[in-house]
Amino acid sequence: MRLNGKVALVTGAGQGIGRGIALRLARDGADIALVDIQKDQIDAVAREIAALGRRASVYVADVAKRDQLFDAVAQADDKLGSFDVMVNNAGIAQVAPLLDATPEQVDRILRINVQGVLWGIQAAATQFKSRGRRGKIINACSIAGHEGYALLGVYSATKFAVRALTQAAAKELASAGITVNAYCPGVVGTDMWVEIDKRMAEVTGAAIGETYQKFVGGIALGRAETPDDVAGFVSYLASADADYMTGQSPMIDGGLVYR
Repeated sequence: MRLNGKVALVTGAGQGIGRGIALRLARDGADIALVDIQKDQIDAVAREIAALGRRASVYVADVAKRDQLFDAVAQADDKLGSFDVMVNNAGIAQVAPLLDATPEQVDRILRINVQGVLWGIQAAATQFKSRGRRGKIINACSIAGHEGYALLGVYSATKFAVRALTQAAAKELASAGITVNAYCPGVVGTDMWVEIDKRMAEVTGAAIGETYQKFVGGIALGRAETPDDVAGFVSYLASADADYMTGQSPMIDGGLVYR
């Protein structure tokens, strides 16, 4: 198991892609610190990880709150005896025309998708440095970080920002032996895409499911993405196989966006 002896913290680990990542890293040998705003969900994931023979800790935190992320990282190190990988996975989507975006909506998505990643980078790097350790920071980006999408303009802007943070942090932290990369999923069959499809239907008048199927129809590999598809790539980024990779935000989307 290529992550044997490692400890990874995953934010937004209670469901969807975050849960998939947490379980895959556990299957690959890591102990997992689970962070989410929903305790019942991460408790359930912790039980799944225990069934795999790995240890798990849980911490309820809002990634938009810097102090809570610092506390979550410190707890992971304390309870699991190490800290090696930070996966800044938590995020939200918003569907709205740019002209209709409200200050409240923009503030919320920036705090979670951008500041949440920044605070996670800070918390992880601070912990790595305090223990004199190398480490890996892995951020959730998106195909929307490579191409802006109509009705997802503000969301796309947050993901472009994640790419920028990933590149800048990689340059700043390389001398400390810390790598920083991101993963860019496409159309993943999770609750987030159910909500995106629903909001697209409300805004455009399309039938429920029509927008989702339209996007899936453009995927070269012919099917929607699963959390496991994403998790396999994140496991690679967390492993020694990716030690010489930093500052990158590759797409893992089945062939939907090409750059």
